[in-house]
Amino acid sequence: MKNQLNVEALGDREIVMTRAFDAPRQMVWDAYTRPELLRRWLGVRGGWTFAECEVDLRVGGAYRWVWRGPDGQLMGMGGVFREVSPPARLVATEKFDDPWYPGESVNTVTFVEEGGKTVMTTTMRYESRAARDGVLASPMEKGVAESYAMLDEVLTGR
Repeated sequence: MKNQLNVEALGDREIVMTRAFDAPRQMVWDAYTRPELLRRWLGVRGGWTFAECEVDLRVGGAYRWVWRGPDGQLMGMGGVFREVSPPARLVATEKFDDPWYPGESVNTVTFVEEGGKTVMTTTMRYESRAARDGVLASPMEKGVAESYAMLDEVLTGR
């Protein structure tokens, strides 16, 4: 059975996304944290490519991602790592250059290996319920599902 993305609202300000991958935890962690692997799957669909992909993977370190769209438009975002516990847990802030939701979010990602699969759970906490609800109403879920399908290909070497 194909691994499916599950997205749900939690409380007033959180979104929880869960997805299993047919790969060991260390491999999924690496794909999530190493720029040379991120460039191959994260948001690179529909003509979008990475223009900038930087990761300073340490507490207090920053990440910066900028995508270039098919018409040359740029979409940038970044944040600061609050917790880095390889290969189990990562906590970082997230803020877009041109915000499409107010404020920033704090994202916690956990990687749990179970029976040869890794379950990745991302909990995104927003500054308000309105911000969270705006993200839920956006095409975010479709984009994440498409990116995770590309991550499957990176993990299986296709």
